[in-house]
Amino acid sequence: MGQLTTRHLLGIKNINSDDIGLIFETADEFKTVINRPIKKVPSLRDITVANIFFENSTRTRISFELAQKRLSADVVNFSASGSSVSKGETLIDTVRNILAMKVDMVVMRHPVPGAHIFLAKHIDAQIINAGDGTHEHPTQGLLDAYSIREKLGGLEGKKVVIVGDIMHSRVALSNIFALQKTGAEVMVCGPATLIPKHIESLGVKVETNLLKALNWCDVANMLRIQLERQDIKYFPSLREYSMLYGLDLNLLNRLDKKITIMHPGPINRGVEITSDVADSEHSIILDQVENGVAIRMAVMYLLANN
Repeated sequence: MGQLTTRHLLGIKNINSDDIGLIFETADEFKTVINRPIKKVPSLRDITVANIFFENSTRTRISFELAQKRLSADVVNFSASGSSVSKGETLIDTVRNILAMKVDMVVMRHPVPGAHIFLAKHIDAQIINAGDGTHEHPTQGLLDAYSIREKLGGLEGKKVVIVGDIMHSRVALSNIFALQKTGAEVMVCGPATLIPKHIESLGVKVETNLLKALNWCDVANMLRIQLERQDIKYFPSLREYSMLYGLDLNLLNRLDKKITIMHPGPINRGVEITSDVADSEHSIILDQVENGVAIRMAVMYLLANN
């Protein structure tokens, strides 16, 4: 088993294609573990992991916690609401207090982009970014790319379109980096108001017509509209957005090929994707959820071995 080139997982931008390949191979091993009758291994038996979430999360937090328990780690959960953070305590003081309890690894979600990079420079524990503002969400990018690899047999040369609120999505940026580093072609699609200026400089194609984007791609990753991050209106209404960029079975049937549908969750059914698509044979949404546990097990195991 090889080693990662990094001590932390701060973003996909900070790792290389060999790191991604190693994480995928390790996740393959852990997928066999989580499908056995006895789903635990002692790989992190003497490691203590703190899950520190300064923003609400359900799926990511549960996925990380399950991965930690499958690896036999000791787990400490910390939520910012109802904590000393609400009394004005700084990020670094909060984490230092938790580290004084002899924590080895920190999984953190924070609303400020770059908070994890700041933290990694000031504390001794290993840091895993579980989402920083509108910047990155590296384990989601990894599990999405891994799910495509599993479904299509590889990523080299595959065409993936990311549809929706590109501007406010941390999932989009991590997906772009992960897919490009594994040899896939990437397009973004959505209203012009939700596509960042100069995104072409990342080497992605841009399309505002959903039907054209779907005809181009092998895989469509449908993103949620991040209303909680939007300080102004970027489109007239959810109904109009759904009419132009919502994916339904009728639209899929108009294509001359079968494509794979993904969604990082939570789904706004009837907005970016209809129930008949989300629950159809085209969808690998539940595979993404299962793969999330395996990928997070792989990341923590490899970091602990560094």
